[in-house]
Amino acid sequence: MSTQRPANARRTAMLAVSLAAMALLAACQDPTGQADARAASQAGADEAAAAEAASDFDAARAAENWMLAAAQGDVLLAQWPDTAAAERIRPLHEEVRARANEAREDARLGALWAYNSESVEGGSQLSAAIFSREGVDSDGSGAKPVRLIFRDHPSWGRSSYLVMQAGDFDCYGACRVAVTVDDAAPVRMAANRPDTDEAIAMFIDDERALWRMIDGAARLTVEYPVKAGGTRTVEFEVGGLDRSSLPRWN
Repeated sequence: MSTQRPANARRTAMLAVSLAAMALLAACQDPTGQADARAASQAGADEAAAAEAASDFDAARAAENWMLAAAQGDVLLAQWPDTAAAERIRPLHEEVRARANEAREDARLGALWAYNSESVEGGSQLSAAIFSREGVDSDGSGAKPVRLIFRDHPSWGRSSYLVMQAGDFDCYGACRVAVTVDDAAPVRMAANRPDTDEAIAMFIDDERALWRMIDGAARLTVEYPVKAGGTRTVEFEVGGLDRSSLPRWN
């Protein structure tokens, strides 16, 4: 019995080696089948990776984190475009990208505004300010930005005014400026340049009307006279204004 077991074991091992050799030979003789097996294995790995990426996309979309969801969808569709997960999220991704673009634009517009709260005699001075979309050459020294400011002062009250870095307004005493909101017809509004050297500023007299005019607007354009001659036109992208920054104005 003891001599028969090793012999049986040797025969079993030889049979396994023989079968493995036959399988290897068959695989070598069937490269198409080998390629199909590799392709199937890769497809399975791709489906698994895409499914995991789709899960992250779904979570970001559910949280309304549109920019993150759009980025995750971009990666999924670029790396695994032919998977079931890609097919499922493709129409959702279009919606998410549109929302992400809106969120990105809202953030850009909001960042254009600067808000300030300053302690002054009698309380706090609040302001909301924005620079013009492009610079304006008001005196031949080159284009420079113009600033629009809404201010609420405890003693001086509420004001809206433009500030230039160079040149001057031709509005001492009084003048009228053309104010346009989006594609509406221009509105003529009273304005004045204070006789002071503290700042090159021109006030638009009806600040409450101007504040109301830009509510929900995307663009504000003001055409004003300058001392160098003629008029200049300046445009502000006002859509990102946080109206709660000046609560008494609303």
